[in-house]
Amino acid sequence: MNQKRKIKIGERFVGDGQPTYVIAEIGINHNGSVELAKKMIAGAATAGADAVKFQKRTPEICVPKDQWYIERDTPWGRMTYIDYRFKVEFGKDEYAEIDRFCKEHNISWFASCWDEPSVDFIEQFDVPAYKAPSASLTDIELLKKMKSTGKPLMISTGMSTMEEIEAAVNAIGQDNLLIAHATSTYPCKVEELNLRVINTLQSKYPDIPIGYSGHEVGLAPTWAAVTLGACFVERHITLDRAMWGTDQAASVEIGGLIRLISNIRDIENSLGDGIKRVYESEMSSRKKLRRIQ
Repeated sequence: MNQKRKIKIGERFVGDGQPTYVIAEIGINHNGSVELAKKMIAGAATAGADAVKFQKRTPEICVPKDQWYIERDTPWGRMTYIDYRFKVEFGKDEYAEIDRFCKEHNISWFASCWDEPSVDFIEQFDVPAYKAPSASLTDIELLKKMKSTGKPLMISTGMSTMEEIEAAVNAIGQDNLLIAHATSTYPCKVEELNLRVINTLQSKYPDIPIGYSGHEVGLAPTWAAVTLGACFVERHITLDRAMWGTDQAASVEIGGLIRLISNIRDIENSLGDGIKRVYESEMSSRKKLRRIQ
């Protein structure tokens, strides 16, 4: 076992020999409501997740100008896309309430930052880690900005070639870095999950904790990722998969999250150490059923 492949996030070590670190991504599934976010935080804490994660954007930077004034239907009625993006962004007061609520429920929180000012914004809350979304893997300056905080950085690898992953890792260095295998389709077909890339990344980067960010419908592939050795897993969560929003259909409801984490812990306990032994509980069967000792 490679003991180098271990990083501390908050009070938890993530990596070889450690329990799987489970991230419940709220993202923007809160639809701009702190009360919805708090219900998801409470649900994630009850389920046993280690952290919840949000997404933070500066809309005027992240939304291409040719999309600003395209109108769309939203929970607040029909409005321009740029106005919608502002509607679903939490500000300082909302994140202060989220920070307080997470501490109250003994669960960590952090965010995927989509632009450099968002990193400065989130830094005021002293989060334990940062996550770079798959869309930002080639934004080296943004990756360096997050890395410069001194906090662990997770990078997601959806929609990316191996050459792009290599370029990102080479640019920012392997220290304090975690890599999540992902396929950026929402929801993703199981035949496009390609979970064995987890092992490919483990072989390529033996000193970096490798995890899995899943966007599939169902739970089995995430359990399989843990069996393949994913040190951390991330799944979008929601209160109701039928709610309005682009990520809801690829999300796990709280009941599913409870089952997901419970079975992850069973998988961890069942994998063992690989050393064949005869257990004391087997001895009566051995004595009763084996004719030749």
